[in-house]
Amino acid sequence: MWHVEHQGTLESFVTKIKITSFLVPMGGKNKQRTKGNVRPSSSGRAAEVLTREGGAIPGFVGFDTTVSSELSYVPAFHGAEELDNLVDADFRLVLRKLSKRDVVTRLKAVQDFGSMCQERDAEDVKGVLPYWPRIYCKISVDHDRRIREATQLALEQLVLKVRRSLAPFLKSLMGHWILSQCDTYTPAASAARRAFQAAFSATKQPEALSFCKDEILNVLQDVLLKDTADTLSDPQIVTEDEREAKYLRMLTSSLLGVKRLLSLLPQNDMAAMDHRLAHLVSPAKFWKYSKHKAPQVRGAFFEMLCSVCELTPSLAQSEAARLCPAVLLSVDDTDPLVLPAVWEAVLHVVSSVPDCWTHINSKKGFLPKLWSLLKDGGKGMAKALHPNLMPFLSKLPQQVTDPALDFYTAFFTSLILGISSERAANSPSESAIIVTATIECLRFCILGHLEEEEDQSKIRSMLISQQLLPLLESAFEKPILQNGPLSLLVTEMLVSWEKRASSESKVFQELVADFWEELGLAFTRHADSEEADRQALEGIAALLQVMRYPERVNRKHTLKKKSVKISFSESGTGDKPGTAGGEAAKTELTSTAVCSSPQTRHFEEVVCQLVQLCLVHVNERSSERHLVFLSHLLQSFHTLSIFTTLVELDDDVKEGSEGRANNPAVRFLLERVVPWLAEKERTDTEHLVEMVFSSLSCCSRQETTRILDHITMMELHCGITLQIIQRVCADQDTLASCREWLKGSVLGEHLLRLTKELCKVGHGGSSSASSRSCHSWTLISTVLSQHHNNEPLIGEVYMEKILENLHATLSETKSLSDAGNMEPLVSFICDVASTFFSSVQNCLLLPSAEELLLTVFQLIAQDQTHTYLSDSILDKLAKVCIAGVQSLVQHSQYEVAQGGFLHSAALWVQSKLLSESLDIKSLQYLVQAVQSIVETITSVCDQDSAILSQFFTHLMPSVTEWTKLRQALPSHWVKTSLLASRYRGVCESSCKDTWKMKVPKVLPAHLSVCALLGKVSRAASLCNLKNDKCQPQLPNMMHTVAELLYSLQWCQEMENAPTMVSTYHSLLIEWGLSGGLHDLVTTTDLLEMLYSRSMELGGLWSLTLENYIATHDLAVTHSTSLSKLYGSVESLGPVSPSKLSTLQVLCPTMTQEDRQTLVALATAAIINWEQDDDVYGSVAVLLCCLQADTEVEDEVVQAVLCTMTEWRTHKEDWFLFGSDLSKATTQQLNLTVELMRFLSWLVTRCPSILGHSQWDFLLCAMLAWLEVASENVSSLWNPWVQLFVCESAALIVNLSRFFASAPPDVLEKLPPELVAEWRDFFVDGIYSLLLPMPVKITDVFKEPDDPVFPLAVLRSLGVALTYAPVQQLNQNSLPAKLVADQRTNLPPPLQTLLNTFCPLLVFNARPLQVTVYHLLAKVMPQLPECDGEGDSGKYEDEGDEPSLSPPAALMAVLSTCEELCDSILAGLQVGEFAMVSPHSVEYSCILGYLLAWKLLLTFFRSSPSHLRAHYAQYLKKTCCLNNLLLHLFKLMPENPVFPGQAAETRDSKTYFTETITLALEQNDHVERELPHLACSVYYGAVQDLPAMVRLWWNSQEKRVSGTVEKFTTKYVSPVLSAQEISSVHSSTQLFENMTVKARSAAREVIATYSVDEIFIELVIQLPQSHPLGSVAVESGRRVGVSVQQWRNWMLQLSTYLTHQNGSIMEGLALWKNNVDKRFEGIEDCMICFSVIHGSNYSLPKKACRTCKKKFHSACLYKWFTSSNKSTCPLCRESFF
Repeated sequence: MWHVEHQGTLESFVTKIKITSFLVPMGGKNKQRTKGNVRPSSSGRAAEVLTREGGAIPGFVGFDTTVSSELSYVPAFHGAEELDNLVDADFRLVLRKLSKRDVVTRLKAVQDFGSMCQERDAEDVKGVLPYWPRIYCKISVDHDRRIREATQLALEQLVLKVRRSLAPFLKSLMGHWILSQCDTYTPAASAARRAFQAAFSATKQPEALSFCKDEILNVLQDVLLKDTADTLSDPQIVTEDEREAKYLRMLTSSLLGVKRLLSLLPQNDMAAMDHRLAHLVSPAKFWKYSKHKAPQVRGAFFEMLCSVCELTPSLAQSEAARLCPAVLLSVDDTDPLVLPAVWEAVLHVVSSVPDCWTHINSKKGFLPKLWSLLKDGGKGMAKALHPNLMPFLSKLPQQVTDPALDFYTAFFTSLILGISSERAANSPSESAIIVTATIECLRFCILGHLEEEEDQSKIRSMLISQQLLPLLESAFEKPILQNGPLSLLVTEMLVSWEKRASSESKVFQELVADFWEELGLAFTRHADSEEADRQALEGIAALLQVMRYPERVNRKHTLKKKSVKISFSESGTGDKPGTAGGEAAKTELTSTAVCSSPQTRHFEEVVCQLVQLCLVHVNERSSERHLVFLSHLLQSFHTLSIFTTLVELDDDVKEGSEGRANNPAVRFLLERVVPWLAEKERTDTEHLVEMVFSSLSCCSRQETTRILDHITMMELHCGITLQIIQRVCADQDTLASCREWLKGSVLGEHLLRLTKELCKVGHGGSSSASSRSCHSWTLISTVLSQHHNNEPLIGEVYMEKILENLHATLSETKSLSDAGNMEPLVSFICDVASTFFSSVQNCLLLPSAEELLLTVFQLIAQDQTHTYLSDSILDKLAKVCIAGVQSLVQHSQYEVAQGGFLHSAALWVQSKLLSESLDIKSLQYLVQAVQSIVETITSVCDQDSAILSQFFTHLMPSVTEWTKLRQALPSHWVKTSLLASRYRGVCESSCKDTWKMKVPKVLPAHLSVCALLGKVSRAASLCNLKNDKCQPQLPNMMHTVAELLYSLQWCQEMENAPTMVSTYHSLLIEWGLSGGLHDLVTTTDLLEMLYSRSMELGGLWSLTLENYIATHDLAVTHSTSLSKLYGSVESLGPVSPSKLSTLQVLCPTMTQEDRQTLVALATAAIINWEQDDDVYGSVAVLLCCLQADTEVEDEVVQAVLCTMTEWRTHKEDWFLFGSDLSKATTQQLNLTVELMRFLSWLVTRCPSILGHSQWDFLLCAMLAWLEVASENVSSLWNPWVQLFVCESAALIVNLSRFFASAPPDVLEKLPPELVAEWRDFFVDGIYSLLLPMPVKITDVFKEPDDPVFPLAVLRSLGVALTYAPVQQLNQNSLPAKLVADQRTNLPPPLQTLLNTFCPLLVFNARPLQVTVYHLLAKVMPQLPECDGEGDSGKYEDEGDEPSLSPPAALMAVLSTCEELCDSILAGLQVGEFAMVSPHSVEYSCILGYLLAWKLLLTFFRSSPSHLRAHYAQYLKKTCCLNNLLLHLFKLMPENPVFPGQAAETRDSKTYFTETITLALEQNDHVERELPHLACSVYYGAVQDLPAMVRLWWNSQEKRVSGTVEKFTTKYVSPVLSAQEISSVHSSTQLFENMTVKARSAAREVIATYSVDEIFIELVIQLPQSHPLGSVAVESGRRVGVSVQQWRNWMLQLSTYLTHQNGSIMEGLALWKNNVDKRFEGIEDCMICFSVIHGSNYSLPKKACRTCKKKFHSACLYKWFTSSNKSTCPLCRESFF
């Protein structure tokens, strides 16, 4: 029973529900639902029941405002507002979600809560405050870290909104708030701290914590002492791992929370905290955390102890008995999370607990752990451990360190052993820290033991001899110690000792003397051996070098990043050894001040001893390693005393000193070093060169020059001279002292001889000589590249002579046929020239220098096929050229004078452009070279400089040269514009060879010149913009821009242009020249120039003008300027070819009045034709105006038409009726074409004004022209004849359109018998002539790649043929074309049509292929009617099922195309997209293949069901469908989405949703035609042949089937399923006794069959991958049908839908027919249990003679072949 108690105040209105006997079962996924109960259990309904029955409104179990276990109420259902209207409904919903188990739900709820706190009013948020603390305390410690972070972010928003209203609930929140600020997940902790800072300012935070300190400690104490993993989390819900993780996290946060609380509390609360903390630390459980298994818990524990020691020292003293062992005995805890805290705690304990060592046995418990830790180098934690060692040493009492000698011996031995540990040996930073700590501790110990007592003396001696010196000796052989701070630290220590030795006591004097004595002995031990270790010698030299020049040492290892830093006291008593808290204090020796070198005599004595030892080994044993060691020593110690020592040793060996120099350094150099350099077998001389300069540092300038001249004249290896010069240039002091030698004649002559030898060797091309001269090349390059104060390194005279030799050699290189073996020499000359141009001022004023630069330019301006130079060499040459041009134009007085570089370069470029035929690559090299010159000039020169203009003037062709360049362009451009009706031109001599000649593969000179001038002009413009300069005023820029537009127009007009032209056009696009350079000139000026050239020359200039006007929309933006071009229309007369071309361009832009004036003038000239026979211009002008939509009165049109009928009588030759077009001139053809255009315009614009005689004239003329075209196919090589045929076909198209769709009001105005005449006479005449023409054309022009192939004619004829009526195709008059042994039931005309046009599907001309497709697509639906069921003439051999071949002509084309496609797509796998280039042979082959399949699918779709099965069987046998599907999945794109759409969505247009339109006109998206067509064919296949596609898919391997299924499911199935459902909806087919409905959303079709008392309902479910997946047939309702019969019918329907190739409606029709037959009494076939066969739809006819049962023939065949018997399936008797 329920007991409800009300308790609490009105403010909280808390209702508690106690369940004493049982719990109401709630809904759950895994609970057993009561049978028949379809409603899920609901807590809401349970609450309503309680309300109705009990009369009270209970609350849901919710959240309380305290931390207690009592749960408070959160209103969440209707009526609760009366109790507590402070909680907003949205907040109630969010708070309810916070109690859900799902992590995502809780996370979303917390985020929503934070957003609501930010967005809602403060009053709404305050209503949540009573319930927030309990919720916060729960979710702030959630298992999911995202929820914890989001909780703190929400808390911050809550705090910012409610402000002071949070105060009453602060105590309930603060405990978990502190916990959250110490969360192990850093983002959550940071968020909690931000919320805390938002709630309280820095000054208020201690007060807030003081106010809540008891509640905080209660929470922390409960976690640390009471809670377990099972009490913090519900074991029934939370996994063990999650419970343990939460417990560890809570422990860590609690310990850190205590630390944070202590650090933030005010000082006056610390006394009170001692009592509370005593309760926390007194239990034994608390101290067990020091040994906890989790390192984060141990680390937090020791951090807390640090705070206790620092902030509550009295508590630390009282708990010392447990505190000291816990800390001091944990020093061996090396976990990275624990060790820093442990050692911080150690320092706090030894500082704050005086008797800490009395609580442990240091000898047994502490020191062994410390020694082990130090020997292991801190186990990888040296950065945290070793900086604490010296502060720790300073606090050790005597009771721990006695006996002192043994203690310090063990301490330093362990410490130094740590340097050799594995981790320290592999980490330079770890090693440096240990070394630094070792030296610091050693210095501290020495400073602490400075008394003269024997025991302290022993300690000092032990530290020097047993610790420090062995450490230094080990550093000799260990690079990691050599590169570390050891040497510098020892040097600093020695300097400190020397300072004190001179001012204090004898102790430091003894220390210094003993150190150097023992160090000298150590040096001697390592060096005084013939097999001395090279590494050790280098280590000794490095140590001495640091001691000599400590200021040069990189001090990165000596500066500590963190932790404790100490300072040594002067007294050495150790009073201020450091601070336990890590407060930094810089040492006197590691300060930023530069350390000085030791100054004692001991230092120099040790060095002298070493150099003498080295020289002895070199003299007596020729020891190379000692010679190198001597060189290293002299680099640091090049003093006279050292050299005196060396010379004295030689004097002892050699007697007599006559003639020797007084300077010991000179003597040593000449007597020792120079002979060593002269040894021929010596290879490594770098150390000897260093020894030379060590000696020269003690010589005067005269001595230096004399010695270096002597070395130069010795003709040593050039590598030595190179090393000497490099060493000279290494620093300024040496350079200054050797200046006289560098500028002298000895070195200059030596280098000049060397240069000549180099050029001779390089020209010979010997690779071995080249390798031997490598050092010589480097030497010359170094000499010329090094400069001092902008002066050459050597004398200027020798510099010029060297350059002259190099220039002469480079000039010879140009004439070589193969410069490959000259590359090293050219590379060297590049280096020299670049240095010379960039460093020597005014160098280019010399003629030889300009010639050198011109030679470099010519090399980079030519293709590599001419220069044979590599890319790297060309890059070098280009940089040299730029440097030279910069140096050239920087001179203020330079002008482009004759013979100069820029003048010569411009003339050379112009001659190369005009006289040579360049390919694309050669043009690119030339343009790049000229562009580099122009950009350099533009960037260097001022705006007022005329250099660039002068250079352009010499670069541009003259007017005469421009004319010749244009005339040299091939005239193939005429064809495209002529056939597009954009050009009305004539050709004086038009022969076949002119048009048959192909465009050359090299660029015409005009294109090359335009590209070069355009690119460099653009480059100059961009360079000026980049440098914030005005646009350059280049000469003749208007001509350049106009000619560039002309060349672009030529490229655009080239039909089927060669690759060269398309590549050139792509190059212009890449260079930003595709739109010309019109932005560099004014629009008006350019327009006037184009107009003037169009009026003067016409032709391509007119098309250029037209394109410029259209591209820039000048008809709208510059209409006034266009009108000003011609002034008045009278100025355009008399009409000439050029003026006619210009007028055609301007006519669309003219005003209506101007065009009407032109019409009046042209009409007058036409009517008065007898006065002037040349009426072509007038007719053309009239047509231009009419096509521009000029308003013309009917009387004018009638007058013109009447005049033309007169011409039919008097000037019949103008119409070319019955003419041989090969003999007609282009003028005659143009006139006839204009007449055709005028008649076409009449038909489309004003047919109603024509009378009967005029219609007769028009139609008869049309038919006569068509007959002329049919008879002159062989003349179609002529573009004007092609135009004649195209316009004739266009007239037919306009007439066909008119009579097919003329409005009724227009038809009423026509002559009464006109339509009948058109239909009965003219249509038959037209298509009897049109149909054979494509065949005639392909017979005459067999090669589509032929330049004279009439592709435009085929396109125009194709458009006309698409209007052919089906009747004309069925009754065509084509020449009979029948094939022997061809199985066919088609009438001869139809068979002839197929045999004639099907082969043209694979002809390589897209317009013809598309035309044939459209023609055959019209007759395909009629062909199946000819294959009667009883006619077996076409049936293949009897097998398991009869098969019937589709039209043989079509199948032959498919077979041919299939083989070609196999070879084309052989290298691709299914799913890989084949990119097929348009206009290629492969494209035509695949296009024909796909079009043939579209025709076959159309044929299949039009077939009745029984024939469709036979056709499908044929396709199955021939496997052609299987091959098609494999090909399609190589032709369909992976993502068949229409280009140009946004991101792909469900409603995106794809190639499957959009119907392909195979237009004859060439569209702009031809590249996507083939993929779209492939998708269309695939869609037709799965729509019309679903069973066969499904069968193929099931037979494929896993990879292929997976690819097919994924693609089909994503792109095809949704469209196909929607169409199937839509066809059911829109179907007009009615079934007797059966109704069909569809459900679009569920992809279901429901068929209901009812007859008499039988009622059947079947549900057909389309799969996701329809039609690949099987259609599911589910049972609906059934009445009056047995279970067995019901199952049979379901199986039959499933079989029909699976195996029939058709739609669902067709499958249902078959199934209904089967059921009807069953009810009619026809028995089932006892093999397939169906009346109608599932695939061939036949009835059971084969009867057994014994049992009289009938079977399907196909079923019996399968039965006999599978059982290998010929017995009846039922009675088992012999069937035959």
